[in-house]
Amino acid sequence: MNTKDKILGRLRQGVREQFDMPDLSTLHPITFPDPVAQFIQKATTTAGARLIELPTGADLNQAVHEAYPQAQIFASNLPGIDVQLNPDTVAEARELTAVDVGIVQGCIGVAENACIWVPQAMKEKAICFASENLVILLQRQVIVNNMHEAYARISGSEEYFRDYKFGTFISGPSKTADIESALVYGAQAARSLTIILT
Repeated sequence: MNTKDKILGRLRQGVREQFDMPDLSTLHPITFPDPVAQFIQKATTTAGARLIELPTGADLNQAVHEAYPQAQIFASNLPGIDVQLNPDTVAEARELTAVDVGIVQGCIGVAENACIWVPQAMKEKAICFASENLVILLQRQVIVNNMHEAYARISGSEEYFRDYKFGTFISGPSKTADIESALVYGAQAARSLTIILT
């Protein structure tokens, strides 16, 4: 018996009363008359993201570069995006710390909380966290009402895990107010998040 099993065994010995798991079938997750409008509202207020609604046929590269006119190093492996660095070609993740703008594809948007499911579709997932600024491309038709619907789509689906078997929900820029109650952006990941909705 290893140490982990010993510790868990001791914890189980201390359990005096057990309860059945609650019946979750009676839950009614929140839904919205217009999930896209709700997503936009949540993304730009609660989540603190910038949102650009891109009309059909508009120039995606122009929109990205206009959103970050001072940026010098753009990184992405998405086809058709003009970048200086491809995260699939770096030798190690630390090379991505110099990236001003990382551009990735979101697969599911959640109206309830403005989270976006971003599967790892590149060799180095650090592009999502090490970039100074992050741009997530998202299609309107993949926005769902709530996390229940999002997890139902993700569960058991290879489509949402791609080649690297990893994905994460991202909602807004990285921020914390733990230290002296001062709000700091970019503490753990991107300083800003722009969602380009197509």
